[in-house]
Amino acid sequence: MAKVVEEPRFRNRMYVFRDRFHAGELLAEKLKEYSGRGDAYVLAIPAGGVQIAFPFVKRLRLPMDLAVTRKMHIPWNREAGFGAITWDETMFVNEPLVSALGLTGGHVDRVVVEEKEAIRRRLKLFRGDKPFPDLKGKTVIIVDDGLASGFSMLATSKSVMEKGTKEIIVAIPTASLSAIDLLKPYVDKIVCLNIRT
Repeated sequence: MAKVVEEPRFRNRMYVFRDRFHAGELLAEKLKEYSGRGDAYVLAIPAGGVQIAFPFVKRLRLPMDLAVTRKMHIPWNREAGFGAITWDETMFVNEPLVSALGLTGGHVDRVVVEEKEAIRRRLKLFRGDKPFPDLKGKTVIIVDDGLASGFSMLATSKSVMEKGTKEIIVAIPTASLSAIDLLKPYVDKIVCLNIRT
């Protein structure tokens, strides 16, 4: 079960960060013990996670790469999702939600195809032919700009875990308590400055 590190004065507050760069600086403070460590690596989930990670990796002198993960969008509401899929096709599907929404296997399959294509385009744009980093034995800090449901981070964490990592840390400025609870069994540490119940 993950250790959760938060900023108690930010609990349940709104508008606590000036911008994503400010949030990244505050996260760096909470993770300064990893500064310059040769066994630590940062993976940022684009696009919001990159803005959070930029000041973070600069300050802590850590290498960074991208973890291209996409929310599987509900067909009639692209802001909400019923799961997530990663660059290496690791998937998490919230089956109870799929059932409650009345999504058929055909709906799910169409969304999966659409998101795989979006991931392929992003990988070509962001990575070109650059291979994914070797994370075996590393402490990996996965950064995003926040968690609503936690599905994208869960899929990303599961994919990273399969790479033989030593430790997985999730670093986000804000998250719902339900998303934190979803992730806790799958990662080693969650650093979230602003937890909302």
